[in-house]
Amino acid sequence: MNTQQWLEWLRSTGLQISVAVFVLGLAYRMLHLLLLGRKPNLAEARGSAWRGGLRTMWHRSLPLGKQTSRGYLILGAGYIFHLGFFIALLFLSQHIALFRAALGLSWPALPPVWITMAAVLALAAMVALLVQRMIDPVKRLLTDYQDYLTWTLTFLPLLTGLLLKQSGGANYQLMLVLHIASVELLLLAIPFTKLAHMVTTFSARWYNGAIAGYKGTQA
Repeated sequence: MNTQQWLEWLRSTGLQISVAVFVLGLAYRMLHLLLLGRKPNLAEARGSAWRGGLRTMWHRSLPLGKQTSRGYLILGAGYIFHLGFFIALLFLSQHIALFRAALGLSWPALPPVWITMAAVLALAAMVALLVQRMIDPVKRLLTDYQDYLTWTLTFLPLLTGLLLKQSGGANYQLMLVLHIASVELLLLAIPFTKLAHMVTTFSARWYNGAIAGYKGTQA
């Protein structure tokens, strides 16, 4: 297929397949977690499970307490990446048009320069996190192929999106194909990799905090 044919396939069949796998895959992951359940706790409650769960969600979502310089680097880079990624995803005018066509929802777009800045900062934060992981002997030992795969699949949509904004003519169509393909690959991978944490992180934090809260301790 030529570039135009690839573009048409990615915008139709490819998009439908990737969105279906993304939605159904994440729904299955959440349903599986719910069906696992947990054994009834027969011990006497010494605190509130709900308060413990909410407290843990709050404390683990914000950089509270003292950190080492390396800890602040990781936290800062992590927040910059997530913020930059979601700004580029949700507030680029072309993306908003896609959401409006698919869901009937729209909101004001941010100026293009803000989107570019957010994408650049997100990419820089990802590189910083990768370098830190590679030079830290413990993290390097714990890192497997899936960590590098998910990093690459997350990096490519930002990179191709940034390059797309700078492209023109024939290069624009090629970069558009690469950008859409990278986004759809990311959607396909999310339910089957560690990227599924986007829907499991807060439930896991609440669960751990609830267990500790029931025992009268803190997670």
